Amino acid sequence: MEIWFRTNEFEEAILSLEKVAESSKLILEDPSQWRWVVVALHNAVQGFMVLALRGSNNLAVLSPKSASEWMEAYQNSTTYPKNEKLDTFLNLYKKIKGDRMIQFGYSKKFAPQGSQGWSIKKLNQLRNEFIHFIPKGWSLELSGMPQICVDCLDIISFLGWDSGNVIWCDESLSLRAKEAFELSQKRLSKAKVKYE
Repeated sequence: MEIWFRTNEFEEAILSLEKVAESSKLILEDPSQWRWVVVALHNAVQGFMVLALRGSNNLAVLSPKSASEWMEAYQNSTTYPKNEKLDTFLNLYKKIKGDRMIQFGYSKKFAPQGSQGWSIKKLNQLRNEFIHFIPKGWSLELSGMPQICVDCLDIISFLGWDSGNVIWCDESLSLRAKEAFELSQKRLSKAKVKYE
């Protein structure tokens, strides 16, 4: 019997956001769950940046080298590169604040508010600490974590529903994403109040 797992850019973004909702339910009882909130939220933000930047092709989400190789193959009618690389998290963040977001007449660039710019960089730093963990003792102050996460959720909300760039062809996907967003926001806001 063959068993398959299928995914795409929408599923990746939504599944990550659903994991944020699932893990954030447990953070007040089990602080170790913050690891999974951070990793999943990073993946979700990245996924929504990809959805908002992608447009009709992948060029805006590829690393500069991959995009250049793809364009060269296109212009020379040669074989397209097989090993495309996604641009870095922080480069994608720069792109959502720039002209690459203007894809339609109603598209909007992301304009950071308050601590959102700092929070996105901190999320990236923390995710890298967890994913590329070097043997050490490490203590992480948790009191500021809910605000970092709420800031990043607000970026997801803008990208998914306010930027004008994500076209939800399947309403059930949008509903799943909104439900996971609202659960995550509620649970992280509750943690923020508890930590203050």
